Amino acid sequence: MSRLSRALQTSSSLRNASCTLKGSVLAPPRTQMGNWLFDECTARSSTAASTTDAPDSPLAAHLNTVFSPLQFPPELARRILTHGSHPEAVHGHNGRLAFIGRRVLESYYLLFVHDSAKASADYNYDALSERALNSYVLGEHVAPQWSLGKVVRWTPTIPRNTIEAARERLPDGELTDALSVNPGVVRSVGLYKVMGETVQAVVGGVYHQFGGSVAHRLFHTRILPHILLPNQHGGVPMEFHARALSISERMAELEAKTDELKQ
Repeated sequence: MSRLSRALQTSSSLRNASCTLKGSVLAPPRTQMGNWLFDECTARSSTAASTTDAPDSPLAAHLNTVFSPLQFPPELARRILTHGSHPEAVHGHNGRLAFIGRRVLESYYLLFVHDSAKASADYNYDALSERALNSYVLGEHVAPQWSLGKVVRWTPTIPRNTIEAARERLPDGELTDALSVNPGVVRSVGLYKVMGETVQAVVGGVYHQFGGSVAHRLFHTRILPHILLPNQHGGVPMEFHARALSISERMAELEAKTDELKQ
């Protein structure tokens, strides 16, 4: 089955999934895909719980600030922001949320391309998806917009002396910032890949916790505009830029009006 066919097949569940904040630490999943994720999260014993599960968890606070007015449960935030390379990953990491997020992103993106494409155009949807949604593009161009480098828990696969040298260049900065000062090191430590996978995990977490309609708005207002990348090899092709911006602006305006009515 092609990627486009898969996207069309799942579009109904992604767009129509309802949003709920009720329930236990993680809201009950609304799709079959989410069942094993919910079971695993809730089955984790209390003795293995991280100290970041407290109500004032800085991880949850960061996501709540960046994605206001959404309120992320501390346990969900901890999973989203913990990479498999971190020692605390033994208590749960973002691998499965990133898996869901990749599928959600791919579905929304290919549906957008399919709806925007000219009838006479013949696109390679697999290539378009890989060009715009690979973890390196997301990590370099989307993750900084959400300041994920300040909170993601991960362990670089590089010698300690390289880390120390990077920190000396920026002693008061975060490790991610220090490494970014040296562009030659960034790709070798897997920084963009880790951050890109975290972006995917955020999308997976939003879809799982808040529903498909919220994840759909997140994609069009907080992700798609940042991967247009004009005059660059990666990102969304130029012929889709105008429509992408138009949809983003329309959704942002609708969201602003909704907030005004709530006030």
